[in-house]
Amino acid sequence: MKILHIIASVDPTGGGPIEGILRQSDALPPEICRSIATFDDPSAPFLHDYPIEVHACGPVWGPKWRINLVNKYGFAPRFVPWLRAHVGLYDAVIVNGLWNYATFAAARVLIGGKVPYFVFTHGMMDPWFKTSYPLKHAFKQAFWWFNEGPLLRGAKAVLFTCEEERLLARNVFRGHQSYVEKVVGYGTLEPPPETSRQHMAFRAMVPQLSARPFLLFLSRIHEKKGCDILVEAFARHVTTAPDLDLVIVGPDHAGLKQKLQNRAAALGVGHRIHWTGMLQGDAKWGAFRGAEAFILPSHQENFGVVVAEAMACGKPVLTTDKVNIWREIESSGGGLIETDTIEGIDRLLNRWLSLNEQERDEMRRRARLGFEMHFKMERAAMNIIALIDQYIHD
Repeated sequence: MKILHIIASVDPTGGGPIEGILRQSDALPPEICRSIATFDDPSAPFLHDYPIEVHACGPVWGPKWRINLVNKYGFAPRFVPWLRAHVGLYDAVIVNGLWNYATFAAARVLIGGKVPYFVFTHGMMDPWFKTSYPLKHAFKQAFWWFNEGPLLRGAKAVLFTCEEERLLARNVFRGHQSYVEKVVGYGTLEPPPETSRQHMAFRAMVPQLSARPFLLFLSRIHEKKGCDILVEAFARHVTTAPDLDLVIVGPDHAGLKQKLQNRAAALGVGHRIHWTGMLQGDAKWGAFRGAEAFILPSHQENFGVVVAEAMACGKPVLTTDKVNIWREIESSGGGLIETDTIEGIDRLLNRWLSLNEQERDEMRRRARLGFEMHFKMERAAMNIIALIDQYIHD
């Protein structure tokens, strides 16, 4: 079986969707062949030695307007011709994400075509965006009427990672609601075995941390991730947890890092919060392995691959009820859940700090069991293949 993924970019700093494609491919047998079509610039450095075949049909042309949503609808003149010429070579197409030129191009070629296609929304129909960015939502509604809505309605199925995401997506946009919904799951692969090299690689990135215990935040530094309320809540525990630091790992595309660092300094915890930028390989796994627990105070999170990775490493997850898989985390006993406010994160830290070591060890054990039960990528990847196979034979 040959599957083509369409996605805006394979840049690894883009977060979960491209990471999920890579992990799915690793989980599938070799007879399932995957390729990716993007509007990346072919000269982009992250394309060198990429583990999956990538057809980079960029770069995008267009004005650098202040509204990022409009920038994503620039013009990549090679994309549609390439897709029309090559789509027939594939058994199925999966369109990943919404609101970018890749989905615009996909709609021009795939709707009404002979090759079955599926749309993986990756949480981009969550109502949080509607209330948080009303101007962007107005643009999205316009695009929905003439592009995204027809694209979803013409798909064999629209894919969701969990039941919560599927329900939240309903009726966020007006019109084109007659699409087929399928929950296929999501997850990640087994992490590499723990080694001293991982710990050394991570500690080398934050020498000022020394051997102090720490909580780990690993994600994009973005307002929807709740980094600001994490800094505020952590500062409230400067005296109650004098031996505990916070490590914040992730790229700063939104330019929030300096503002957060200034706020941490004003609260007197600047020396207790460490910023590493994006980590990969041994350094990333060393961060997971060395942490006391993983914390993600998101205001909106479709799935959170990093949550599954933390649980795979046996790390308790401290997160909010705005992460769509919070019920699975809570029911497994592998984490603690609160609201996405300063007070909620304060309670989250209080609950974690009040646990004795035996209780924390039990939560670590349950986190690992929760990963095995809910978030192993092999299961989700085969669900997608089974769904595609069904429609091909139909």
